Amino acid sequence: MSDEHTHGNSHGHGHGHGHGHGHSHGPSAADALTAGARYRRPLLIAFLLTTAFVAVEFAAGLISGSLALLSDAGHMLSDAGGLGMSLAAITLATSGSKAVHRTFGWYRLEILASLANTALLFAVAGYVVYEAIQRLQDAPEVSTTPMIVVAVVGLLVNLVCFRLLQAGAKESLNLRGAYLEVVADAVGSVGVLIGAAIIAATSWYWVDSVIAIGIGLFILPRAYRLGRDSLRILVESAPAHVDVDHLTRDLEKLDGVVEVHDLHVWTITSGMDAVSVHLQVRPHSDTHAVLDQARDLLRDHHHITHATVQVEPTEHTGCKEVLW
Repeated sequence: MSDEHTHGNSHGHGHGHGHGHGHSHGPSAADALTAGARYRRPLLIAFLLTTAFVAVEFAAGLISGSLALLSDAGHMLSDAGGLGMSLAAITLATSGSKAVHRTFGWYRLEILASLANTALLFAVAGYVVYEAIQRLQDAPEVSTTPMIVVAVVGLLVNLVCFRLLQAGAKESLNLRGAYLEVVADAVGSVGVLIGAAIIAATSWYWVDSVIAIGIGLFILPRAYRLGRDSLRILVESAPAHVDVDHLTRDLEKLDGVVEVHDLHVWTITSGMDAVSVHLQVRPHSDTHAVLDQARDLLRDHHHITHATVQVEPTEHTGCKEVLW
């Protein structure tokens, strides 16, 4: 996170091994604001706007008989649910992080919320495509006036929400999930408008089902990418922007370091990356200097400000043994 600063300490142990342990970190979990938490207010406004519009769009869809409008309302409902879960996750993550026994707080709730958003998106897209295919066989008559009016209002609501969430989506995976849903909703509203215009001019009622299928297919790849990124964090893979091999080579080039092992890089939640590593150094090396170089390297070149670095001499044994 851009507002974090780094601390480090190195201390020896009286076991004849001369271990050096260092910790480089930003604010504690209780004090740090995640990327999502910094954008709580715009997320709340977007949630309230979306929720208020869902009932209107459902009613208009029933009145007009438009599956495209109903499908867009269904997606808008999942959008409202996703925004609500994102908001709840951020609130719980921030307040829950004050508990001492939660050493990483509840920050992972933000990622779980983005995964839940993924499931919602897949469910809505699947239903819309299935129902639209059924309707293609016998397309019912559709009233275009309610479609046009509600689609225009829906597009305006989505554009406001888009603007509210745009900045936060660049920093938080949780907000990116909400942002992607808003973008998909906006595309859905445009699709409904196009469909209504075609139907009004030609009376081709089957166009309504085609637009609905298009909305469903538009949602699927975005849902996939969101789910993929969420799972990457949950299984504690290294962040996509961190080249682990490059990081290892950089650490091995530090003065006095002869080997790097037990390296782990993971993401706690969006904007909060962490690393732990053992650096084996030559006997009588200045462990304080090695620690300072390592934390500066991690912070300045790999943008990781929360690190635990263990510095150990070459004659020390046992640290390479992994029991799990």
